[in-house]
Parts: sequence; structure tokens; C-alpha cells
Amino acid sequence: MSTPLLVEFFDRLPPLHPGDDEEQWAAGARESMHLFRAEVKERYSEGTLQRLLNSTDPITRRAAVLAIGLLGTYDSNASVAALLHDEDPLVQRFASDALWELWFRGGTPDQNWNLQQALRKDDAKKAKAALDDLILRAPHFAEPYNQRAVWFFRKGEYPQAIRDCETVLRLNPHHYGAAAGMGQCYMKLKKPRAALRAFRQALQINPTFEHLHDTIRALEQALDTE
Repeated sequence: MSTPLLVEFFDRLPPLHPGDDEEQWAAGARESMHLFRAEVKERYSEGTLQRLLNSTDPITRRAAVLAIGLLGTYDSNASVAALLHDEDPLVQRFASDALWELWFRGGTPDQNWNLQQALRKDDAKKAKAALDDLILRAPHFAEPYNQRAVWFFRKGEYPQAIRDCETVLRLNPHHYGAAAGMGQCYMKLKKPRAALRAFRQALQINPTFEHLHDTIRALEQALDTE
């Protein structure tokens, strides 16, 4: 069986190993990543990349999910989310990162741009107003609700943040960030049982959230002693 050209493109990137700092790797691979993106864009459709996500070869899956993170649309959301449970740890890491990219591209081009502009505002009230306006105009775009939930959380308005997180998960059931954020809100409200449910949901969606194991264990032990 011949090696996909995609893998040849991928192999030109600096190597990344489990345990490496991914941000440092990405910074060092910036120029190579631009070339990888350009080569993939010229040769591959998103549908072909989605099919390669199901390859039996982990290197091919790594290359495909990385490419989708760079070029893909929200149409790949479910396919990439399935790779959070992949047996290869690097596939899992690339999938986790790719999902955030897809979530921020979950609206129309104008809506995606407006979301980015809202998050760049220095004034918190103006950022909130921009998110409110975007949600009004694009009620099925999940990520603005998630970003507004973050805004509410930072302001200590936890019930409002929870409502937005619930909307995110209704629109995008793969959004592990919203589930984990909801757990943090319930912790602030001193509702450990609800927090435990939310954290378990986040971990079920994304098993790479290893730090949640300790949080869940501590909550379980606390609730057992009540």
C-alpha cells in the first residue's frame, strides 16, 4: 500500500514526540507549517482528509487531523472529536487542538471574523456587547456562547455562565471546554455533585483531560464522607 502524499508533507515537519512541549514545537515549526498548509491545500479536499482520519496508520491520522485543524471547517467537528479516543497520544493531542480551531470557524466567514474582533476588544463591556450582538445574529454558532460564558465566569456571574455552557453543549456536544467550564462554575457555587457530573462529562468527551482525574477523585471522596 503506497504512502499518502500527505504523509510525505507531514514528515518534513520537525518531529514531535509524546511529552514534548507542543507550543515550543509549533513555534519552531512555523515556517514548515506554512509550507505544509500550502501543500495540503493545493492537493487535498476536506472530504479526503476526513477519510484519512480513519487510516490504520497513526502517522496518516496525525497528518490528516493536523491538516484539518489548519484548513478544515466545522463539518469535520464530529470526525475530529472521535480521535480524542484514538490509541495514539499524538493523534489525540492534534485532535484536541484542531477542535478549537474548528469551533472558532463554526459560523459564516463574517461571523467568525466578528468573533475574533469581539475577543480582541480591550474593554470588557464592549467585548460582552459584541458577543451579545453576535449571538443575537447567529444563535446556532456555539463558540460565541462559550466565550460569553468565559466572560461571565471572570465576572463571577456563574449561573449565567452555566446557562451559556449548557447552550454550547446543546449546539456542540463535543465541546469538552464548555463541560469543564461548567464544572468550574458549579465548584464556585459550592455544588459539588453538579460539578462532578460536569467534569465527568468533560472527561468522557476528551480523555486527554488527565488533570480532571484528580479533581474527580477529590470530589468523589468529599461526597462519600458527607
